Amino acid sequence: MSIFAVEYVYNPDHDHLRAEHRPAHRQWLEGLVGDGRVLASGPFADGTGALLLFASATEADLNQLVSEDPFAQAGAISAVKTTAWNPVIGTFRDLV
Repeated sequence: MSIFAVEYVYNPDHDHLRAEHRPAHRQWLEGLVGDGRVLASGPFADGTGALLLFASATEADLNQLVSEDPFAQAGAISAVKTTAWNPVIGTFRDLV
């Protein structure tokens, strides 16, 4: 299992979409926490996006999973950047 950092970029013109779909988005994420697939998630303090840490076998599997996010399905995310991450110090290092 690999860890991936996923950055969501938000378009300020879509604030209403995120507000509308936030409960479903958070419910989706909480389910993935229970499955061990989401390690951490939260918005940036300036409101421009969010950082999510996922555990996934492959980047292709991760991309499929991210496409199922209610935010993605509603068009509330303007860009997604996915990067494999290798934590060497801290809480997540024992997961890889």
